[in-house]
Amino acid sequence: MNSLRALAHVAALASGPAADPALRVTLNFHPDRLRAGLPVLEAMAETGVYSSQFVTGTSNGGLTAYPGGDRWHWESRMFGGVYDSAPAGERPVYGALNFRRYVVGAAPRFGSAHFRLGAGALERTTFCYPDSFFGPTDFGVAARMGLIALARADERDVLDDYIEAQVHGPVRPDAHVEALVLDPCYRGTEVAAAAGRLGCPVEWHPGFRLSVDGLRRHPGYRGQEYVDLGAAIAVDGVLDPRVVGDAARSGRFDPQAVKKVWHCLARFGFVHGEGS
Repeated sequence: MNSLRALAHVAALASGPAADPALRVTLNFHPDRLRAGLPVLEAMAETGVYSSQFVTGTSNGGLTAYPGGDRWHWESRMFGGVYDSAPAGERPVYGALNFRRYVVGAAPRFGSAHFRLGAGALERTTFCYPDSFFGPTDFGVAARMGLIALARADERDVLDDYIEAQVHGPVRPDAHVEALVLDPCYRGTEVAAAAGRLGCPVEWHPGFRLSVDGLRRHPGYRGQEYVDLGAAIAVDGVLDPRVVGDAARSGRFDPQAVKKVWHCLARFGFVHGEGS
């Protein structure tokens, strides 16, 4: 099986002590984006699985998951080529190890919501640090997790402070997820209704919220143009994930520009602290 071969390949490259079994892998994403014309949670409720970029053709990062694309080459290198000819549905899905126990998930740069996977996911997950985009040479598995010490010794921005996780094998909300954790701005919305059809518990974190005045205090973070865009799409002088999602779906703005606004909200619209 390709997943077992991939795990064995990475295990041979890993070193360090075993990870705390209480740690969880989280999959951050935007719950109100569209996939093939459907809201992502509705699409997930229909298929019953959380799919990779190779299947969906969508991403909260770069769109390079196709044969010969950057993501294809990264996976070929990381997993010893075992997925090179595999069907798209067999490839791993991406998340992060929540070693800092953030209530908003380990990698909020990729979205305000997250699936918190059950303990069993650790044994079928490989890890790298930093993100695979950077061509890392440090890898881990649950039994050999020296990456946590590396990440703790590194001084990175909060949105870059994560250990990437690649979960091998299917991820089904009704079987493998401890909880879907949503931002409270989605209470009483279609997002919340769709979440209730996934078959997993739904929880709520404290929420991302940033005033335009607060946004304007950080023009150097992603650039003044994204401060200006954030101010333009804010509702009643406030940004939250729902407001940013509405802008992303409207088709009026460059998706990459809206992503930068989200980065500002994710960075400064929540007080990040270990265990919170």
